[in-house]
Amino acid sequence: MGSCMDIDRQMEIIKRGAVDLVNEEELRKKLIRSREQNKPLRVKLGLDPTAPDLHLGHTVVLQKLKQFQDLGHTAIFLIGDFTGLIGDPTGRIETRPQISKETLLANAETYKEQGFKILDSKTTEMRFNSEWFEAMNAADMIRLCAQYTMARMMEREDFRNRYQNNLPISIHEFLYPLVQGYDSVALKTDVELGGHDQIFNLFVGREIQRAYGQESQCIVTVPLLEGTDGVNKMSKSYGNYVGIDEPAQAMFGKLMSISDELMLKYYELLSDITLEDLKSLKEGIRSGTVHPKDAKVRLAKEIITRFHNAQAAEAAHQNFEKTFRDKEVPDDIEVVRVESAAVEKWLPKLLVNLGMVSSTSEGKRMIAQGGVSINSEKVKSDDVPAGEELIIKVGKRKFKKVIIQGQ
Repeated sequence: MGSCMDIDRQMEIIKRGAVDLVNEEELRKKLIRSREQNKPLRVKLGLDPTAPDLHLGHTVVLQKLKQFQDLGHTAIFLIGDFTGLIGDPTGRIETRPQISKETLLANAETYKEQGFKILDSKTTEMRFNSEWFEAMNAADMIRLCAQYTMARMMEREDFRNRYQNNLPISIHEFLYPLVQGYDSVALKTDVELGGHDQIFNLFVGREIQRAYGQESQCIVTVPLLEGTDGVNKMSKSYGNYVGIDEPAQAMFGKLMSISDELMLKYYELLSDITLEDLKSLKEGIRSGTVHPKDAKVRLAKEIITRFHNAQAAEAAHQNFEKTFRDKEVPDDIEVVRVESAAVEKWLPKLLVNLGMVSSTSEGKRMIAQGGVSINSEKVKSDDVPAGEELIIKVGKRKFKKVIIQGQ
């Protein structure tokens, strides 16, 4: 059983890629007691289903929960269908718009499906916090609110900034850290996981547990994952995300585009690679015995295998090599058929119409920079060349085949 593993070894795995560990001595004692009593620790991760799907940035903390699960501890995957109705104020400069219960439950089904691509569904304890909050009466909620002070709540940076800048704070937002903390009481949590930005909420959980006569949970946080640009956190709004439900070929291309430095961070936070193999990989890249491109291929195939399958990963790899090494057209190129009379003769506008650029100015810039090819020839003019079939390439990954009919 994983929990019988040497304590130092468990601590080494738990600390892998972590930002905060509160605190190491307490966690070590919990691990020793767990081994002596042959009783797994209860490790909780709560996610509010406020969006319909997940990207790799969301999976970092799921990967940490999986590590605890592999060590033999009890993984609790908590869906915040009640806390989602409040809305987490973390990092917000304004009150979140409320989401309907129906939307939350629909999103929760997606979270379950996608979460179990990482976690072992047979041994994961899947819970919804509406179980205890919908049974809580007004007196229970007042008792919960009495366990924390307004002064402590205003120590929270985002609340303090909003107050100092005369931005509104709704009363129900103060409830969020309290009800998240009470989740740990209801579940008798030994360890809670979260992103580093959740540190305030997790500390509140420690205090709420003490107020209800329980031993305080330990806290393990993970970093916010940078997106493919290597600068901003992974987010759809930045366009630097890798969605776990994206087609395998799109995932492969995006993962191959990241920097060598970011690749090693992705290995640490997203991969199942052992600590020993990760150390060997870093040494191999540093010494030149491992080529970074080969390491990226390995990482991309591992991640795609997890969220699709091994066959899709291999096909994506072969398509990538065919497209970018051999300069060939991908097998799945989209074909667009256009009547001759309707063909746009100005290339920047045609690229917009095909959805390959967002504006004619972007199209003109890409042409000027040599980023547009038609039938394997770089385009130097804004005019659309003659021909019945145009294979258009914009940048490194965008391809369209335009078949002109009726000429």
